[in-house]
Amino acid sequence: MSDKTIESIINAGIAFGIVLVGYIVISIVSRIIRKALQKSKLDEVLHTFIINCSRIILWIMMIITALSYIGIPVSAFLAALGAAGVAIALALKDSLGNFAGGILIILTKPFKKGDYIEDYQTAGLVEKIDLLYTTLLTFDNKVITVPNGKLANSTIVNFSRLESRRVDCTFSVSYQDDIGKVKSVLQAVVESNPLISKEPAPIIGVSGQREWRIDIDLKVWCATPDYWEVKYYLEEQVKLAFDEADITIPFPQMEVRLKKK
Repeated sequence: MSDKTIESIINAGIAFGIVLVGYIVISIVSRIIRKALQKSKLDEVLHTFIINCSRIILWIMMIITALSYIGIPVSAFLAALGAAGVAIALALKDSLGNFAGGILIILTKPFKKGDYIEDYQTAGLVEKIDLLYTTLLTFDNKVITVPNGKLANSTIVNFSRLESRRVDCTFSVSYQDDIGKVKSVLQAVVESNPLISKEPAPIIGVSGQREWRIDIDLKVWCATPDYWEVKYYLEEQVKLAFDEADITIPFPQMEVRLKKK
């Protein structure tokens, strides 16, 4: 057996040893990274991504080291790897945009699971945030899957971010009704609901004088989870209170005059 053959066998053994040791080292490093991430404040969605990226990088380094021992040119391997990366990036351009959007959403946290959000096309309760897509659940139980690239570049309205929210209502009365009496009735309805906050104080005022009605705004504050309950309460109870107080809720009317020849 020639010296060159012996050297090749030894190098192959070294390469195999590198792969074996590298496998053990990568497993240990992955466990260490996982424990570190669990103690960090990073979103759980990023944990798997960071661990997988670390494993891929370590595997590539290990393979390059092992290939150099068995005589395969590393430069050719890197060139092929780079070409493959460019081809994959071009083929997955839209997916990479969604992926980048997912990273931005997870890091900047414009919304989180359980928030009710709205952009210019969709609205719903955030059910799940993945690296490529965000899943929304509407109130009528529809599931909407939105690409993260779209959400990252949209104007997002987050209705759940703050603890309190203002409920805006507008009620119309006729010109014959006493504005002071109307405001007193609205104030009484507001005070009858304990879910409505006393601070900031409710706002009651005339917002407009139309052709056949006067519009009065009622703006109150409540806890964000109580928004719809307060909204529906006001709409119903104000109607009942207006009926009891003989306050007219006007409707469009048209006067027609006939001329006799």
